[in-house]
This record gives sequence, structure tokens and C-alpha cells, in this order.
Amino acid sequence: MNKKIIIISSLFLAGLLIAFSFNGGESVKESELVQVESKYVCMVNDNLFDSAQIPVDLNGMRYYGCCGGCKAKLENNPSTRFAVDPVSGNSVDKATATIGADSDRNVYYFENLANLQDYNG
Repeated sequence: MNKKIIIISSLFLAGLLIAFSFNGGESVKESELVQVESKYVCMVNDNLFDSAQIPVDLNGMRYYGCCGGCKAKLENNPSTRFAVDPVSGNSVDKATATIGADSDRNVYYFENLANLQDYNG
């Protein structure tokens, strides 16, 4: 008799987990990305800040870093200036990217606004 109660309780809990994990058949995201201005982003640490960051102008493009060390990395390490668009998989120059931030202030770089919107679903 106790085994039946345990099995029924387990099935009930599993059902609750499934119900909370799905919304109309789609997974529920913790938070959607919000488009942000590049000047508030450290493009080395890929984090959003409340104040404007240090501008770094290179080859007609403007990047931003949060400190002297990040400024130097942007100037001396070209790979820090690029990211991969999570929707298209293409390389994106951070200076021209559409940037989205999550609730934890992590940023993601997109080729365009349409890709950011697709990411949010």
C-alpha cells in the first residue's frame, strides 16, 4: 500500500515539474534579453554596467572596456573585438553588433535586431 502512495506522489510531483517547465508546449525562459547601448558594455568581460565605459577607437570602430586592462586587451588582441551570434552562428564585430543583456547583466552580440528578437522567441 505504501509503495502505491509513493508512486502516485512521485508521478504527481513529476507532473507538476512538467507543468511548470512548459508553457503552451514551449520551454519557459528565465529572462528575455533586452537591447542595450554598446557604451554601457565591457566588450572584454561581456557584462553590462550602469555607467558608460572607456571608449576604445580602432580602425574607425568604437569598442568599450571597463578598465585600463580591458582597454589594452581590445587594442592588442583582435579576438576580443568579435563574438559569435547565438542565432546565426556567424562572427560579429562587437562595435557594430546589436547587443542584448540578460537579467544577470551578461551580454550577447547579434548580427541584427531580428536575430535578437528570434533569440527571445
